[in-house]
Amino acid sequence: MPAKTGKEYLERLKKANNNVYIHGERVDDVTEHPAFKGVTRSMARLYDLQYEKPEKMLYTSPTTGDKVGMTYKIPETIDDLIARREAIQEWARTSGGMMGRAPDYMNAEVMATGAAADFFAEADPSFAENARKYYEYARENDLSLTHTLIHPQVNRAKAQAEQKDANVALHLVEKRSDGIIVDGVRLLATQGGITDELIVFPSTVNKSDTKDDPYSLAFAIPNNTEGLKFLSREAFDYGKSTWDHPLASRFEEGDAIVSFDNVFVPWERVFVCGNASLCNRTFKETNAVVHMSHQVVAKNIVKTEFILGVALSIMDAIGIDQFQHVQDKGAEIMLVLETMRSHMYKAEHNAQIDKWGMMTPDFAALDAARNWYPRIYPRLVEIVRILGASGLMGIPTQADFENEDIGAILDRGLQGKNLNGYERVQLFRLAWDMTLSAFGARQAHYEYYFFGDPIRMGMTYFNGYEKDKYKDFVSEFLKKEPSSKPDFIKA
Repeated sequence: MPAKTGKEYLERLKKANNNVYIHGERVDDVTEHPAFKGVTRSMARLYDLQYEKPEKMLYTSPTTGDKVGMTYKIPETIDDLIARREAIQEWARTSGGMMGRAPDYMNAEVMATGAAADFFAEADPSFAENARKYYEYARENDLSLTHTLIHPQVNRAKAQAEQKDANVALHLVEKRSDGIIVDGVRLLATQGGITDELIVFPSTVNKSDTKDDPYSLAFAIPNNTEGLKFLSREAFDYGKSTWDHPLASRFEEGDAIVSFDNVFVPWERVFVCGNASLCNRTFKETNAVVHMSHQVVAKNIVKTEFILGVALSIMDAIGIDQFQHVQDKGAEIMLVLETMRSHMYKAEHNAQIDKWGMMTPDFAALDAARNWYPRIYPRLVEIVRILGASGLMGIPTQADFENEDIGAILDRGLQGKNLNGYERVQLFRLAWDMTLSAFGARQAHYEYYFFGDPIRMGMTYFNGYEKDKYKDFVSEFLKKEPSSKPDFIKA
């Protein structure tokens, strides 16, 4: 079947009736609930965009001939990579990059593991076939997907098998002839209750040994599977208008704890079962981490463009763009943007065909970008806060402007250089929602931990970096002009 529309996305959610809880209550219909209504409509907008710009967002399925989502396409050439990235960025621009789990993120993972399906045959040939078929199923049905990677934070100093309650984390309970039974809890499914299916995969950072084989699982199931519950955190969409909360009211994705109560998973949905070694190597050896990083860096380029646009708009709105320190702060954002673009250019134009037949970006460039952005994003947010200054506190609501007693006072008193008060406050409310609201704080936290603990990621990056040639460079340099050694130093 062809790529779905926004209407079809919403209808699927209504029909699925996923088991979602928020604010102490079970949700009857996520498409109408105040905590999810805004974001589900934003997601629907993404699917509609595929048909508004089919030349950019769709391609012909190699198996059915239907038009399917471009972000599912297995790239075979550099032009394919660029086409995927342009589709990713088309979606990202609808939210200013503020939706971290737009469908293309998980589409990249499923695409990569489907193309590299033979990796999973190491444990069982049927697992390879499962991965291949699931990719095709997801592509042909244009599934919206969430995933969960992380065990509960009980005692990080111990392996899962050594925890005082060793059964709290998701684990294998039983192997049956028709599938497996799993039980326990996993963190942290962004968009957990508002997607079609859930993929359980290993962490990209935390590694396990054989003691944790029972916790080493990879599979996919529909979100309305019996025994599956999504326990959502408090919503940061407070039911305000898009004028008052321009980001939270539309792009608050939500994050959920996922509970598995003796959930049955058919064998044809299993990719890894009780194999820590495979889990540890999945993302790297399938190159899924490379293609997922490609999506993330593409999204973060758009996000930085959006932040720069807000910063420049603030400068212009209140006439501060001629000040030296203001221009310097604008230049900081511009430098981040151009550096991210350079990483992307190198990644795409140095891409090569990998062992699975995929055109795979240069990971060195993407790895640098994904390690750097979590460290620099807080500074981008800080710059917008500094530029907005007290103006980010003086932000009346739309209702205040509509009040006939005070609206005219606010419109006059809060005017900008070239904007009336209503227009200037609307801009500053956007900057506030990006930086200081609950939504904005979550964005900063989310970016910081996007791929895991940045310090741990930095250690991995440092340990994997090719260092010897740089030490040899210095060693050879020191040998070029040898000086005589003091007598007390022996050759």
